[in-house]
Amino acid sequence: MHVLVTGATGYIGGRLVPRLLEAGHQVRVFVRTPRKLQDVPWHDDVEVAQGDLQDAAAVRSAVDGVEAVYYLAHAMGADGDFEQAERQAVETMAREAKSAGVRRFVYLGGLHPDGELSKHLRSRKEVGDVLLASGVPTIAYQAGVVIGSGSTSFE
Repeated sequence: MHVLVTGATGYIGGRLVPRLLEAGHQVRVFVRTPRKLQDVPWHDDVEVAQGDLQDAAAVRSAVDGVEAVYYLAHAMGADGDFEQAERQAVETMAREAKSAGVRRFVYLGGLHPDGELSKHLRSRKEVGDVLLASGVPTIAYQAGVVIGSGSTSFE
């Protein structure tokens, strides 16, 4: 299967990519800063697409020919309103992926209780909602805090 991984420079994405390669998938990663991948052992085994999730042309190019998208990107570090940045990014991805004929989204969000949510959890939930409503079949996983060696929370 030809898959796209967003968030490949993050903790989960960086561990998912080698597993996808081991399973025989053709992997393209979509990153803003390709140099962040120069030291990963799987660098030469993936196609690197550079761009920003808010840039429709870059997203269109990244999803071209892809069957599934692993959506692991987060805009928590974005300057200004990260909720707006995440909303714009996921809406761009949803629109371009549907237009390109992507057959599946796999999304990792956070657990969220009923009631009032923090800005972070509200944004994570909204990203999942946009993907689920995109018209592209979507698997939306919800996880609590993921901690392991090398993760921001662990370190």
